[in-house]
Amino acid sequence: MHCFIFDEKIKLLKAYHHSHLLEAGCDEAGRGSFAGPVFAAAVVLPPGFYHPLLNDSKQVSPDIRSELRTYIETNALDYAVDQVNNAEIDEINILKASFKAMHLAIKKLKRQPQFLLIDGHIFYKYQKIPHLCIVKGDGIYASIAAASILAKTYRDEYMQHLHYEYPHYGWFNNKGYGTAEHRRVIASHGLCVYHRKSFNIIPNQLSCFEDNPIENQ
Repeated sequence: MHCFIFDEKIKLLKAYHHSHLLEAGCDEAGRGSFAGPVFAAAVVLPPGFYHPLLNDSKQVSPDIRSELRTYIETNALDYAVDQVNNAEIDEINILKASFKAMHLAIKKLKRQPQFLLIDGHIFYKYQKIPHLCIVKGDGIYASIAAASILAKTYRDEYMQHLHYEYPHYGWFNNKGYGTAEHRRVIASHGLCVYHRKSFNIIPNQLSCFEDNPIENQ
């Protein structure tokens, strides 16, 4: 467990947008990765849910994300995680794949939400459920932050399993993102079946990509 000293300057996450509706927060992970699926999670939190370390998954360490995942799964009213693989990403594009992964996660919820809080600026409506898009919502609403944690930890775990099939790409550490290490191995070994071909990742373009150490943590 981690100790936490409260700082009054810390902005607390909002518990809900509509207090009278059953809300689900939704977020994705892996949208910018060179390889592997995009994951999404939907989370319904109970009134009074709180963890002092809950935040956007990119802002907390892997150890804390693991702690938060256990806490969320234990205390959420409902949660679901799903994915869209790289082949379908190439077929329908990454934006549509991200929305589809969210839809699949929402569909798996046992409790039908009455309102959806979506991280980002755009979303394809799911059935007739009203929604609100919030840019950087995973740093504003607790349910979106919780979804961010689940999507990120489930995807990281998945990519660590794929690492053993193709260890030279370093996915155990970079999770498929375009780090310098990953780009160098692509340049020398080429792409594999799990790379997203629609991203046009070819050796003479790799220098155009910048590392994203925060997203890849």
